[in-house]
Order: sequence, then C-alpha cells, then structure tokens
Amino acid sequence: MVANIDNNTTGGIHPLKFSLWLIILSIVMMFGAFTSAYIVRRAEGNWLEFDLPQMFIINTVLIILSSVTMQWANNAAKKDNLSLVKIMLALTMLLGAGFLFGQLSAWDNLVQNNVYFGGTSSNPAGSFLYVLTGVHGFHLITGLIFLAIVLMASFKYKVHSKNMLRLQLCTIYWHFLGGLWLYLYFFLQVNH
Repeated sequence: MVANIDNNTTGGIHPLKFSLWLIILSIVMMFGAFTSAYIVRRAEGNWLEFDLPQMFIINTVLIILSSVTMQWANNAAKKDNLSLVKIMLALTMLLGAGFLFGQLSAWDNLVQNNVYFGGTSSNPAGSFLYVLTGVHGFHLITGLIFLAIVLMASFKYKVHSKNMLRLQLCTIYWHFLGGLWLYLYFFLQVNH
C-alpha cells in the first residue's frame, strides 16, 4: 500500500516541506543579521535620517491583500473550486507584481530625495534601506516565479484537493514573504 504523501498520512513531514522550512529559516537568519547590523551601525553615528517613502504603506496593503488571495486560492483548491483557484492565484500574482513596482517607485522617491546606495557620499541609512528592501524584493521575485509555476499547473488541472502539495508550499512561502515585509516595515518605522 502506498501512502498519500500529499496529505501526510505517514505522520512525518514531506521532504519538500522540510526543505522549504530550512530555506525560510535561512532567510530569517539572514534578515536577522541585516537588522542587527542596522541597529549596530546606526549607533555608531554618521546616520542621516530621512522620511521613508509613502509607497511603503501602499505596498504593505498590497502584500496583505496578496496573502489573503493566496489563502483564498488554497481554500478553494481544498474544495475543488478550480476556477476560483485560478482567479485567486492570478490576482495574487498581480498584487505581487504591484508590490514590486511599488518598491521601484519607492526607490525612485529615495533617489529624488538624494538617498543613494553605496559610494563615498552615501548615507549608511539609505544603503541599509536599499539592501533590506532589495533582498526582500529578490525573494518576492522567486515567489512570483513559484506562483507562476503553480498557476500554470492549475490550468492543467494539477492543483486540486487530491494534489495540494505544490499549492501548500507556495502558500507557505508567500505568507512568509508577507510576514517578512511586515517585520521589515515595522522595524524601519520603529528604528528610522
């Protein structure tokens, strides 16, 4: 008899889920190091304060909404509502892409306010802001690629209540990216 690894009937964790949690743990450690370095460097001085881009507020709303639509897709798949799965995954992709364009707009706003990355005349606060948001943006791009793969699978009817693993992995990662952004946003609000 073969156990259904998708529903985890064997009592263990699926190897892909375990791998995803290891990836998430490594990303958490990386951002923990970045934010710790931010606090230490800020205490050293030569730290010029500036206003955070207002676009960050809009991006926060977009990432929360995308997490809601992602969960909605996951719930729809459990009920075999396949048309809703496709709609919610597509909407999640649009919201995620909107978030990335919002980040580019925020960076443009920073440049217009003479906040640059690196260089001898740069402000370390600005450099940290670019690194934190840029590395998060990179991970969001990887999430969008993963989401596109799951969306394509949903159009081939490979995402449904009996085949949830791909969607579950994508949902976990997407919620993590949303939570990571909320952490970064509130960290920057408090420590800026």
